[in-house]
Amino acid sequence: MSNRVTHFEIPSDNPEQSMAFFKKAFGWNFMQFGTEPYWLAMTGDEKSPGINGGIMKKRDPNQPCVNSISVVNVDEAIRNIESAGGTIVVPKMAIPGIGWLAYFKDPDGYIHGIMQDDKEAK
Repeated sequence: MSNRVTHFEIPSDNPEQSMAFFKKAFGWNFMQFGTEPYWLAMTGDEKSPGINGGIMKKRDPNQPCVNSISVVNVDEAIRNIESAGGTIVVPKMAIPGIGWLAYFKDPDGYIHGIMQDDKEAK
């Protein structure tokens, strides 16, 4: 599917504390992504509506929670975003073996991610 929100990211000053909270409060499970300070969050039964996401070590004091939208082609999505009045704030980058990711601000200034699946991304 494309153009749907498929992933969220929660930045945290203390990822271990955040994971403990979400595990206790909601039963979420976590798995570290490689050696990165990033943990994938499995939020429930895959057969139920909803999405999974991640908790990451905060990179900036003002880093917001971000929802990422799955797109077929990240380059085309960037052009569409800019044409519609959005601004790219983190340019296209490879997530090796996963795909291509970029972040943008919508006209209200909210940050979102766009993600293109591509297992060949390097």
